[in-house]
Amino acid sequence: VQLVESGGDLVQPGGSLTHSCVVSGEAISRYCMTRFRQGPGKEREGVAAIYSGDGSAIYTDSAKGRFTISQDTASDTVFLQMNSLKSEDTALYYCAAGGSTYWGQGTQVTVS
Repeated sequence: VQLVESGGDLVQPGGSLTHSCVVSGEAISRYCMTRFRQGPGKEREGVAAIYSGDGSAIYTDSAKGRFTISQDTASDTVFLQMNSLKSEDTALYYCAAGGSTYWGQGTQVTVS
């Protein structure tokens, strides 16, 4: 199983980004897909997760109301739409499948 991420960028506060994660080797419908992030000097934290079977999602408090995780099972892609970005959202963002079984390479999001 491979996870390839894209969508990291430098964005101004208040801006938006869409972070994508394409899964190959298995259908995403088999997994809970999670987004983690690790900011400078911080521990890695879960941001959002989507249960591919029914599409239900959960968010960390800091992401609620600003981030939306979604999926396209036809292309085995999971999206994280990030709006109203803040400087504290600056981090390396990772996609993971099956909890923490499989990981993407991570993409940098910088809000400044």
